[in-house]
Amino acid sequence: MLVAENISKKFSGVTALDNVCMELHAGKVNAIIGENGAGKSTLMKILSGVYTEYEGQIIYNGDTVRFKNTKDAQAKGIAIIHQELNLVPHLSITENIFLGSELITPFGFLDKKQMREQTQALLDRLKLNVDPDAQIANLKVGQQQVVEIAKALLHSAGVIIMDEPTSAIGDKEVKVLFDIINGLKAEGKVIVYISHKLDELFAIADRYIVLRDGKFIESGEMEDINHDKLIQKMVGREIVINSKNKLSEKAEVLLSIDHLSLHKDKDKALLKDISFTLHKGEVLGIFGLMGAGRTELLETIFGLHSKQSASSIMVNNKECHFSSPADAIRQGIALVPEDRKKDGLVLGLDVKQNICITTLGQMQNMGVLDNGKETSLAQKYIDRLRIKASSSKQLAKNLSGGNQQKIVLAKWLATNPCVLMLDEPTRGIDIHAKTEIYKLIAQLASEGMGIIVVSSEMPEILAVADRILVMCEGSITAKLNIDEATEDKILLEAIPKNN
Repeated sequence: MLVAENISKKFSGVTALDNVCMELHAGKVNAIIGENGAGKSTLMKILSGVYTEYEGQIIYNGDTVRFKNTKDAQAKGIAIIHQELNLVPHLSITENIFLGSELITPFGFLDKKQMREQTQALLDRLKLNVDPDAQIANLKVGQQQVVEIAKALLHSAGVIIMDEPTSAIGDKEVKVLFDIINGLKAEGKVIVYISHKLDELFAIADRYIVLRDGKFIESGEMEDINHDKLIQKMVGREIVINSKNKLSEKAEVLLSIDHLSLHKDKDKALLKDISFTLHKGEVLGIFGLMGAGRTELLETIFGLHSKQSASSIMVNNKECHFSSPADAIRQGIALVPEDRKKDGLVLGLDVKQNICITTLGQMQNMGVLDNGKETSLAQKYIDRLRIKASSSKQLAKNLSGGNQQKIVLAKWLATNPCVLMLDEPTRGIDIHAKTEIYKLIAQLASEGMGIIVVSSEMPEILAVADRILVMCEGSITAKLNIDEATEDKILLEAIPKNN
């Protein structure tokens, strides 16, 4: 249905796409696979009319097309559902679906009745049992994603591009999404699916298209390739993760948490009586399903909910009370948050400014920021973490997800923490960047740092952790050494038990 021929795109002299050719087949899920920075997003933005200046041509339904803007692409039948959903939170489902395409009565008024009826029909088709008048802000992320799909169907899209559609939803929502995708396939739609979760791609995709360093590498049927070969195509080499040294049982305790609880309101406890220790050189994994309280636990330790929480915290055998993150930072605690774009970075600042932002006091010379000190510190971590940027002055928003995550890690490592807490450290980044972060975690632990890793991906927890805490509904339900931990055991403790 859609063919890209010799597509090339440059930004400030840097080649993002280099003569990329590919075909997208109707009635199939076409997986676009590649590392961060491979050119996937750039190519999708060209196909959906975001970027209009490029070399090469797009052939859609046999005709050569060149879109003037996203609305033009949408009118021709190409819709994109971005990883960061483009919905207006305080408008209703109906208002969001028809935003920019409102129906008007013969008298010039909004035809609210007709728009609501069409919205209801779309929601019924997608099996979303929600009132069309419901505000987007009151919907779960998975439900919001279905609304985005409804927007695409309103415009009779023949090509629906999904960018990391499962990055922020749970297993139940993933199943619903896959059912919807299979229904769209049956209607002959082209589904373009971008994801770093390879197991997911093998479950839903029919075809794969591999990009690497802005170039087309290979395409084929998913049934004709396996997991390891696909990774080799993506990175151009085999990925090897070195195993860590076994943790000494006599390692000193860096962090001790006793009877931690968190109440956001009087009736509901988000965290209940949590106690655990973290040892020097230990990687402590925390696993739980969505809503288990993992993020809230890290935030509470970091001093973000001091007025609603109660606990006894000891760092290096010293009793501490954190009334704010600044208190936690002073005691050597660092937190890499789950949402790097919202909470971890200042996207409009450059790499240097983001790395140095946690150490401004040390970067001063007689009360004025010392550019030399900042440049030296930034370059140290650019080299150490292999951050791919044209220079330390490149804006953070223009880097790939993996490199953005490395900047967040760098700014916290610059504080020389004794305890590093990582919340979903590899979400939305490619296999090579993941491997680099796994190696960094192992290296930091070998140097004596205590590390807490929260992850929704069980293979990741099993790969990096020395010990695993399992959480369910705000409580710790199991503490497992890595040699006794299995996926079955972990999942059994993570699933809520019916009373």
